[in-house]
Amino acid sequence: MKHHFIAIGGSAMHNLAIALHKKGDTVTGSDDEIFDPSRSRLKKHGLLPAKTGWFPEKIHSGLDAVIAGMHAKPDNPELLKAKALGLKVYSYPEFLYAHAKNKVRVVVGGSHGKTTITSMIIHVLRQRGIKSDFMVGAQLDGFDVMVRMSDDAGLMVMEGDEYPSGPTDPRPKFHVYKANIAVISGIAWDHINVFNTFGTYVDQFRTFIHQIEEGGKLIFDDSDKVVSRLCRGEKTGKVDLIPYTLPDYAIQNGTTKVLKNGVSYPLRLFGRHNLLNTEAARLVCRELGVEDHDFFTAMQSFRGASKRMETLFDNGSTLIIRDFAHAPSKLMATVNAVREQYPGKRLVACMELHTYSSLSREFLAEYRNSMDNAQEAIVFFNPEAIRLKRLPELLPEDVMKGFGKANLKVITETSLLEKTLLQELDINTCMLLMSSAAFGGLDIYNLVEKAKAP
Repeated sequence: MKHHFIAIGGSAMHNLAIALHKKGDTVTGSDDEIFDPSRSRLKKHGLLPAKTGWFPEKIHSGLDAVIAGMHAKPDNPELLKAKALGLKVYSYPEFLYAHAKNKVRVVVGGSHGKTTITSMIIHVLRQRGIKSDFMVGAQLDGFDVMVRMSDDAGLMVMEGDEYPSGPTDPRPKFHVYKANIAVISGIAWDHINVFNTFGTYVDQFRTFIHQIEEGGKLIFDDSDKVVSRLCRGEKTGKVDLIPYTLPDYAIQNGTTKVLKNGVSYPLRLFGRHNLLNTEAARLVCRELGVEDHDFFTAMQSFRGASKRMETLFDNGSTLIIRDFAHAPSKLMATVNAVREQYPGKRLVACMELHTYSSLSREFLAEYRNSMDNAQEAIVFFNPEAIRLKRLPELLPEDVMKGFGKANLKVITETSLLEKTLLQELDINTCMLLMSSAAFGGLDIYNLVEKAKAP
C-alpha cells in the first residue's frame, strides 16, 4: 500500500507514518515545519521530507490513500490536488477506523486520564502476551512507536479525544471510532475555543455513548457526578454499563499499594486519580480476558506515560516531578496526589497557562482552589503565547483573582521563573512542574543538575 501524509510532522501523524512504514507500506509526506521529536524520529526511519513545504507533485493517482492532519488547512495545495484526482482522503481517525473496523475496538475517552488508561491497557496486554494494535498520544517506556498497525491482532486500543478529526472533518475523533468497549474517565470543561459552553462539551460524550456498537460495554467513573448522571441517563439498552470507583489502597513508606482480593499490590504510580485510572484499565483488561491478579502483577512494572507524574530527581529529601497537568481538574488532581503521597514534604507547585482556555480571562475562575494544597504556588504564562493565539491581554492580577490563592506567585518571564524555582529548591521539598508546553523554554534539566549539586 502507498500512503501520503499531509502534515506528517504532527505528534500523532508521524507515529502513524512510522507504524505503516514498519508494517511494510510505502510512506511519503510533507509539512511546512517539523520539530523534534518528530523530526528526529522521521529521519531515523527515512521518512523525513527532503524539503519543508507543500508539493502538489507528490500527489498522484498511484496513491492508495492520502491522510490529512489537523495542520493541513482546507486550501492546502496537496489536499486540493488529491480531491481533484478523486483520491481517498482520510482524516487521522478515519484511517484508524478503516484499519480497525473488523477488530474489537477499545476507545478510552474523558477529559483527563485517557492517555494514562490507554497506556496501562497496552502495557498489561503486552505483558500478558495478548496481541493488539493501538494508538496512544504519549511515549510509553519500552515502546518505540505509539501506534501499531497489524493484520494479525484481533483488537485495537485507542485513546479517543473529543476534539475535531481534521481540517475538513469537524467530528470529534472518538465519534469516528465506534467503540465496542468504551471508557469515560471524567468530564471537566476545557478547550472553550472549541466548545463554548459546558453543555456543548457534555453533548460530545453523549454522542460518544450512543455510537457504541450494539452489545458493547461502557466503563465509567461512577464517582464523577457528571459522568455518572450522563452514563446512567443515556443507557439505551444495547450497551452494558460497568461503573467503577476508587479501589481500596494504602500508602506505606512512600509506596502506593492496591488491595484486591486479600492481596496487596505495590505500584510505581500514585494519586487517587491514577488509582481511578487503574480501575478503568483493570475493567477493560477483564473484558479482554485478563484476570485481576495477572493485571495487577503486570501493573507493578508500569512506569507511566511520558511527562505524567514523571520523577526527574529524588535524593530522598528533594524531589522534582514533572506532569502534563494544565486543565483545572488535572491540576487539582495532580497537586492533591503529590500532597497525599508526600505529606511530610514542603510542596512547591508550578504550572503553566498555555492553552486557549487557560489564557482566557473568563475561564480562569475554573482554576479556583486547584492549588490550595501546595505550600508555595507559582503560575507562569508567556505573553508571547497570548499574542500568537491572538487573545486579549492577560494581567497577573487576572490570574491571581481567578485562582483565588492569597500567596500565589504569577511570573511572565522564563529567566525569572528559573531564578525563583532555584531559590525554592531546598531540603525536604517536593517541586511539582506542570505544563502541556515548555515554560517558555525553561531548561528543566538545569534544575535537576542544580538539585544534584551538594
